[in-house]
Amino acid sequence: MMRPKIWNPAMEDAYRFQLAGYHDEIEYCSVGDNSEVERWPESGFVKKLQRKKDGYFYYFNRSRECADKDLFKIKLFEY
Repeated sequence: MMRPKIWNPAMEDAYRFQLAGYHDEIEYCSVGDNSEVERWPESGFVKKLQRKKDGYFYYFNRSRECADKDLFKIKLFEY
């Protein structure tokens, strides 16, 4: 496990998955009926995720949502 120092699109995806309660896209797809992740066509960022805790949905914007001040919260997992 490591933490990022600078923002890039991969960090944005990690931030969104972890906000919904998952480690990453691999865990999200392996839990429940989540076989495919909805993404914005323009940016490629995650569009909608089902929360792990209660099954409600998070809806994300097309643009960046992870502020520089939140980068230290992201964990990058290696398998």
